[in-house]
Amino acid sequence: MPPILRISDLNKTYASGFQALKGINLEIRRGEIFALLGPNGAGKTTLIGIVCGIVNASSGTVTVDGHDIVRDYRASRSMIGLVPQELTTDAFETVWATVSFSRGLFGKSANPGHIERVLKSLSLWDKKDSQLRTLSGGMKRRVMIAKALSHEPQILFLDEPTAGVDVELRRDMWRLVRGLRETGVTVILTTHYIEEAEEMADRIGVIRKGELMLVEDKTVLMHKLGRKQLTLQLQAPLQQLPATLAGQALELSKDGSELTYTYDTHGGNGDSIGMVEMLDRLTAAGIRFKDLRTMQSSLEDIFVGLLKDTA
Repeated sequence: MPPILRISDLNKTYASGFQALKGINLEIRRGEIFALLGPNGAGKTTLIGIVCGIVNASSGTVTVDGHDIVRDYRASRSMIGLVPQELTTDAFETVWATVSFSRGLFGKSANPGHIERVLKSLSLWDKKDSQLRTLSGGMKRRVMIAKALSHEPQILFLDEPTAGVDVELRRDMWRLVRGLRETGVTVILTTHYIEEAEEMADRIGVIRKGELMLVEDKTVLMHKLGRKQLTLQLQAPLQQLPATLAGQALELSKDGSELTYTYDTHGGNGDSIGMVEMLDRLTAAGIRFKDLRTMQSSLEDIFVGLLKDTA
């Protein structure tokens, strides 16, 4: 199945000479949740702005379901919904009016039933007649999502969708995004919350200084780059490691009471071995322990490590 979004050799240099994007190549699969991670200034918002027709690219092409965003602007833009970082709404409009108006901007005929379904899915139905100025920040964020969904887009961009909202609302939005994917909507989100990407995304992209460092399935990424640590609480303190264990990724605590082994989750490279084999070697070396615990790298650990490696 062809990708719903194809970005080819995309570059953006501003008038100041700052190059925000450098040769971006990316294909987004139909119906997936794709998370784009990167520090501030990495180029995430610029990339979204170009795809959504807000920012002009310096070079390169972008197609949405086969429609070029420049030559077929109307067709491509009608397939996209955008929830920007900023809360930009008419304070004195009602929720119903502002969401309905957004649908009309895309040339869609009135569909009160669809607007009702969107508002109910976002827990906004009881606020439909409220002016936006009376809503909390979290509710205004929901209204922004409702506006983006008003014209029934096939791709939804969420630029930092849960910035500044409480944990309960964040989890509500996670459920909403999963529900959208089940209806066939492709979701692309940028986020500073690593747990958000780890919780929801099918694939992860990491961008830094305008360059796309990697794109990978989340599970594959964590399998390839993840690490596990096995920490043993020893029955008796050790002064030093036995010579038979030299060359292994073993670290003895300062007081000699704990021994930590770090290894690859996918079976190890070089001299690294798995947890069971290491336990056998420790036992053979006469090392006894009274407790153990394991810890596996999170996506946040992997992300921070990637940025350090390319600093």
